[in-house]
Amino acid sequence: MILVTAKALNEARLEANIRVYGEENHQKKWPSPYVVASGVLLLLSFLKYVYHPLQYLALGAVAAGIFPIILKAIVSIRNFRIDINILMIIAVIGTIAMKDYLEAGTIVFLFSIAEWLETRASHKANAVMSSLMSITPKKAVIAETGEEVDADDVKVNTIIAVKTGEVIPIDGVVVDGNCEVDEKTLTGESFPVPKQRDSIVWAGTINLNGYISVKTTAMAEDCVVAKMAKLVEEAQNSKTSTQRLIDKFAKFYTPAVVAIAALVAVIPLAFRVRNEKHWLHFALVVLVSACPCALILSTPVATFCAYTKAATIGLLIKGGDHLETLAKVKVIGFDKTGTITKGEFEVTKFQSLSDDIDLNTLIHWVSSIESKSSHPLAEAIVDYGKSLSIEPKPEEVTGFENFHGEGISGTIDGRVLYIGNKKIATRAGSETVPTLAGENQRGKTTGYIYSEATPIGYFSLSDTCRTGVQEAIGKLKSMGIKTAMLTGDSQAAAMQAQEQLEQALELIHAELLPEDKVKIISEFKKEGLTAMVGDGVNDAPALATADIGISMGISGSALASETGNIILMSNDIRKIPEAIKLARKSHRKVLENIVLSITTKVAIIGLAIGGYPIVWAAVLADVGTCLLVILNSMLLLRKGKGQGHRLDHGGQCYFHYIEGQEFNQVNKYVGIVLELKIVL
Repeated sequence: MILVTAKALNEARLEANIRVYGEENHQKKWPSPYVVASGVLLLLSFLKYVYHPLQYLALGAVAAGIFPIILKAIVSIRNFRIDINILMIIAVIGTIAMKDYLEAGTIVFLFSIAEWLETRASHKANAVMSSLMSITPKKAVIAETGEEVDADDVKVNTIIAVKTGEVIPIDGVVVDGNCEVDEKTLTGESFPVPKQRDSIVWAGTINLNGYISVKTTAMAEDCVVAKMAKLVEEAQNSKTSTQRLIDKFAKFYTPAVVAIAALVAVIPLAFRVRNEKHWLHFALVVLVSACPCALILSTPVATFCAYTKAATIGLLIKGGDHLETLAKVKVIGFDKTGTITKGEFEVTKFQSLSDDIDLNTLIHWVSSIESKSSHPLAEAIVDYGKSLSIEPKPEEVTGFENFHGEGISGTIDGRVLYIGNKKIATRAGSETVPTLAGENQRGKTTGYIYSEATPIGYFSLSDTCRTGVQEAIGKLKSMGIKTAMLTGDSQAAAMQAQEQLEQALELIHAELLPEDKVKIISEFKKEGLTAMVGDGVNDAPALATADIGISMGISGSALASETGNIILMSNDIRKIPEAIKLARKSHRKVLENIVLSITTKVAIIGLAIGGYPIVWAAVLADVGTCLLVILNSMLLLRKGKGQGHRLDHGGQCYFHYIEGQEFNQVNKYVGIVLELKIVL
């Protein structure tokens, strides 16, 4: 028997993947034999000060290390592209022509070792994302036969078995058993989530305890985690506006500097200026400075690290431009139902206003029509009917219509019913809205029922704010961001939510149609870049209108997820200030990288102008700056406060008793992280 925490298990899973898919597959864990041989020969060549002929060992260092550089240069020449490899070869030829063998060997060795370090550093960043994209197992077990099959071959509606410690291979619904699941790989939340019959489970999440049978709802390629991989890949392939600007600059910068280097070399020779060797060294320094490698890397590496960090905390950013925009957001609008509030409604009152209509009949009509809707209110009404043993019969409903921001309608038992907020009265052709001051004043959501133009009933529902919303809004305020609520619900319900948040929001806009939300977002945009946070179909137009649309991801409607530029994989609104903080950090890293890239070039050229044209120093500055840019960007991957490897969270510890062979599956991950922990 062993005690294992949910958090430890999850982190073990993640870091084991980093190990398995990162270090073990990494072919450049150590420098190549060519680089090692080059370094040894270069070191021996320094003995020329003892025995002069040993200086020629530096040529051996060049020969040993230059072969990979030549191969890359050939590829660049075939593509009609000038890159750092071509410039290095020219620099080496120039220094050898001037009989500076030691400097030629130093150039080759420093360039080779720095490229290896760059590859290692960038691989560390890639390993984290690779681990996230490789968390789903390749195999699945068919529950009925126990047969292990390829996950890619499992069809929709197949029942698979998932044991303790195993990773769920495909999205689905639990049909038997119960367990706790760690969903941190998707949502960033470290707490175990209870699962029982009819619970939704996601591929890539871990069954911490218990045995469950899962009916698949998607093919492996269509699972949420697969969509994550696709979105991240698309985001990586898209360039930010800063990156596009730098790329345009680089197209002209390199040819221009190569031309200047040629002039610096040729003009002194043509005019027979004294100290020709000094000018040739100067030209080589300028030539080496012609490749803006670090400048080109300054944006994409930082952006990639930001994508990676965002994915590990349950955020999907669909492109670099969205990351840049998010860093500059000034106003954020929040939908209420399902975003600020839980969207888990409870019917508190259901009343018939017609003596001719029995209450149970009215509930049957309304729940049958509502069963055709995906709105959270509809689910609550259907559940309320079932609690009274009134089963909905959607097959009896005809002419169903959905009016965004108003309600729904349908025909049942020969009656045309309109159900919704008070705006539905106009749709029903009625000028009468029942006065229900008591319900509205208590801040409850009220729905009205019309039979054609006649009000025949109403119902009231209550909802509560999500945990952490007030904290999130407070953080946004401290970051200088204006917050507002945009809801189609009643003014009283909106103010009730505002009271629960202790007046945290600065602006409240209630009783809005989808087009009203669009107009308000357009007004906000005049004050600065604006974000909209929502989870429903009604929010899709506002999400599309805002500079940044943030949708509630897994919990939100499919349309909201498609429209949103950023997907929040959990219901924790506190992720939003985290995302903005990350975007701002990423923006700072990009600026730091650009400044670092430019200043090192200027410093080396300045040193050469001052009479110290050292070619190997220019090489070291170029590749060293690339390495620094990568390492500086990787600081975005650091764990923040409270993200350590403690086995507790918030003073509580979650224990899972795992025995026998089941433990071996868990130990496979926990053991790896204890013995082979990788520190980025």
